[in-house]
Amino acid sequence: MAEVELPGGYVTSPVRLGNTVRRRPAARAAFVHRLLQLFEAADWSGAPRFLGFDEAGREKLSYVDGHAAWEAWQPDGVWSPGSLRRVGELVRAFHDLTARTDLAGGHEVVCHNDLSPRNTIYRDSGTGLRPVAFIDWDLAAPGRRIHDVAHVCWQYLNLGPDVEDVATTAPLMQVICDGYGLTDRSDLVATILWWQDRCWRGISDAANAGEPAMLRLRDNGAVAAVQAAYRWTEQHRAALERTLQTGQ
Repeated sequence: MAEVELPGGYVTSPVRLGNTVRRRPAARAAFVHRLLQLFEAADWSGAPRFLGFDEAGREKLSYVDGHAAWEAWQPDGVWSPGSLRRVGELVRAFHDLTARTDLAGGHEVVCHNDLSPRNTIYRDSGTGLRPVAFIDWDLAAPGRRIHDVAHVCWQYLNLGPDVEDVATTAPLMQVICDGYGLTDRSDLVATILWWQDRCWRGISDAANAGEPAMLRLRDNGAVAAVQAAYRWTEQHRAALERTLQTGQ
């Protein structure tokens, strides 16, 4: 059976082999494996299953069938309010599963920390594409609920210079928060800015340290793109926060 290279995978080089994904274990693989086993024990279908290791030492994960939203252009269903609300619901589901567990430690939950359409699998069950699972849990770690919600708002709404109409986009943040059930939204925009600042600095520092994957990201314009997103969010912060507070 032939292996098929999967998109993405700057670090772990994933391939599909039958109904499994094979890839090099990431730095914190043991933690992620325990997390995936917790999801399996709870019968939560929103993440791949950890299936052990193959003869080459690669980790084996179940292949989650569906539409992988990797390319820049995506069908409308990926960006629809119903789809965005469902993203919020899925995040709430795994947060609640990890709350008060040893994996969360003294923190609120375990966060995915890299939620975006490219790490989401979608299926159409008759109402358009809807998210069914998140993949690429390599950055998962204990954290605050709002960390993942803020990352979702940034990435799934593509907050940055490409936003054509803030008045149209800002209410979609409400949709995500409603799906999640986030009631206190006062720190949401500040947390988006925190993510954007942390992201570009992290890529830049790692690239300067010679990490090949981060060098490729930087050379492909990731640092400049995230810096531009930060500036845009800061510029429109008042409007975004007003919508979160008033719904208008």
